[in-house]
Amino acid sequence: MPVIKRKDEFDWEGVPVLAYKEDGTHFKSITRRILFKGADELPSEVRYFEIAPGGHSTLERHEHLHVVIIQRGRGEILLGNQIHEVNPFDVIEIPSNTWHQFRATRNEPFGFLCIVNINRDRPHRPDTSEAENLKKDPEISTFIRL
Repeated sequence: MPVIKRKDEFDWEGVPVLAYKEDGTHFKSITRRILFKGADELPSEVRYFEIAPGGHSTLERHEHLHVVIIQRGRGEILLGNQIHEVNPFDVIEIPSNTWHQFRATRNEPFGFLCIVNINRDRPHRPDTSEAENLKKDPEISTFIRL
């Protein structure tokens, strides 16, 4: 589909609202929409994620790099061993194998575009040892949701 028209402020015609992931309890109140599914000339995918107030994405890392552009609301991200407040139009480069988790920390929806290679690895969640290592930092321990 060469043109996807905006239906509402953060909704698009003909683009279904999907579950964030198939199953699990390691995320809360988050949806995704696939806006671009990739092409031979541009093997990437553009997705829009939206987290409801109090929600969060999965704490994970990947072998692939991806880029996130905040579109709606304000929130926070754990990126490696630092927590950053992020606002609309901030651009975040998530390097490969970097722990990351997004949280909607304000009383407003938190939405962002995520651009990834169409051919990418599956996410890796922390095992018990990795989680304990992350929790050694009190700020990170308070932030992360497993």
